Amino acid sequence: MFDTKIAVVLRNNLAGWQKLNVTAFLMTGIAGSHPEIIGEPYRDRAGNLYNPLSIQPIIVLSADEATISTIHRRTLERDVTASLFIEEMFATGHDTANRAVFAEYTPEDAKVVGIALRAEKKIVDKITKGATMQH
Repeated sequence: MFDTKIAVVLRNNLAGWQKLNVTAFLMTGIAGSHPEIIGEPYRDRAGNLYNPLSIQPIIVLSADEATISTIHRRTLERDVTASLFIEEMFATGHDTANRAVFAEYTPEDAKVVGIALRAEKKIVDKITKGATMQH
């Protein structure tokens, strides 16, 4: 049904609240960069209006530190723009501080805890190879 795939990959040693927090932040990057994935608002039988959601399924995967670093490298090699969350961002409290701490690292030394991407299905499958379904 879709030519593209959305995947979120989380480092497998995160606390539950961190997994949820990182997933939420990463998906805002995907939605902001690809507004066409957002559908129409929802309305219940009583007429209450709710926010629109993604029209496309989102797969959430898990990977160890080495694998998530490899996935990060593969996105760069294939020129796929991704949403990235690094460990040091947990200690900041707002966007400006997040971007400041993010800018202190390179792909070689970033402690990636989450990455999200949207691309052609086959490309996403190749990039995320080695990651497993999140439990």
